[in-house]
Amino acid sequence: MTTAPQRLFIDGDWTEPAAGHYEVVDPATEEVVGLAPEASRAQVYEAAAAAREAFGAWSRTRPEERAAILDRAADLMQRDFTANAALAQAESGATTGTARGMQVAVGAARFRRYAKGALEPVEEAIPPQINEAGPMGRAGIFGALAGRRPVGVVTCVTSYNNPWANPAGKVAPALAMGNTVVVKPAPQDPLSVYRMAAALAEAGVPAGVVNVVSGSGAEAGEAAVDSPDVDMVSFTGSTSVGQRIAEVCGRHMKRQLMELGGKGAAVVLDDADLDSAVAGIGTTFSFYSGQICTAPTRVLVQRGVHDALIEKLTAYAGHLPVGDPRAKGTVVGPVISAAHRDRVESYVELGRKEGARVVTGGERPDPTGRGFYVAPTLLADCTNDMRVAREEIFGPVVVVVPFDDEEEGVALANDSDYGLIDYVWSGDVARAFRIARRLRAGGVGVNTIGRNMEAPFGGFKRSGVGRDVGSYALHAYSELQAIVWPG
Repeated sequence: MTTAPQRLFIDGDWTEPAAGHYEVVDPATEEVVGLAPEASRAQVYEAAAAAREAFGAWSRTRPEERAAILDRAADLMQRDFTANAALAQAESGATTGTARGMQVAVGAARFRRYAKGALEPVEEAIPPQINEAGPMGRAGIFGALAGRRPVGVVTCVTSYNNPWANPAGKVAPALAMGNTVVVKPAPQDPLSVYRMAAALAEAGVPAGVVNVVSGSGAEAGEAAVDSPDVDMVSFTGSTSVGQRIAEVCGRHMKRQLMELGGKGAAVVLDDADLDSAVAGIGTTFSFYSGQICTAPTRVLVQRGVHDALIEKLTAYAGHLPVGDPRAKGTVVGPVISAAHRDRVESYVELGRKEGARVVTGGERPDPTGRGFYVAPTLLADCTNDMRVAREEIFGPVVVVVPFDDEEEGVALANDSDYGLIDYVWSGDVARAFRIARRLRAGGVGVNTIGRNMEAPFGGFKRSGVGRDVGSYALHAYSELQAIVWPG
């Protein structure tokens, strides 16, 4: 799939990178997919300055014009759907179904959603208030209006696990609200984001409104965060990197939207439909090979059904074909890199040392072959103080911790540094909702891992700052302004 070296996209031009190129590697074959541009710090600052220059005019465009551009971009992404999905698969190692249905298709759908979002009302009347005469002026009736205004220049730092849906979920609502953007893709799979930029350019987005810069190391991302032209940073990635970004934002009072790590607790009660619970929990083994922050990786199961759940999860994992993501029937593809495979494997070994029992998995599939594969792994006999139960592994590894009663289950679920999405399985829906309301997480799935894509998404604690998805994303990329006048 190797093509001509990719160039940066700055101020509407395809620009040669000052620092050369680096190789993007297919996680399934270890072959080179293409050459990604290595932006210098000066080029990133140039991109942010272009976004600053373009902001005034773009923020004043009619919402209908912004909506039309986003709609046309979605059409173009769909026009090149097959090629876009093939590139996404090659860069990320996603299975064919995931690359098509969850990456490119969701990316295009998000542009369509925020084309509509550009037309949503941004002003809301506030009931008049009667003020008595005093130091602030004469008596009178004062009207007020709350309006959402674009923040300005937004840096979007995106994650490697979904090179289409994640950038689209930042860029589309930011543009819909009238912001301009500098996109810094994940170093592992940036080429798809340049395809997205090409679609936006062809759709007619003005020069400077969208800029894409990439790099294999930290320099480009650091520059995209600390540029004085940047007003807000939207980041998806690890908590540790998010903390470093937040420190820079705090020093300069930049706005933030942080979607960080997770250690999703799946609370399985003794009256649960175990087959439903296993089907949900089992997605950790398969969906993105566990490289997803919302995965139910920490299973808290009531003792009465503990052994039965272990047995069913073991059987489920045993029926998941691991291998070439392009092959028909493959469910579990590779993780993103050799370094990440080694990291996941080191956690499994740590679990053994901590006293966990490896029920299934724990060994590298076909260790003589090519590709960065990790077998679906189930760790039992765990306690909530083990590192494998507390730290985000970000791979196809599930840990199981037993509990006795409802109170203990809730306490264990909340005993975590993270709080992104938790899950409750119970045959008693009222009981499940009662527990869900007590969980310290930004979202809770009741008898499902499914999502409502208009519901707010984000985390408590170290899982993030702010909320996006649906109209909440439009709010995230805007500032509230109050206008007051005498009646």
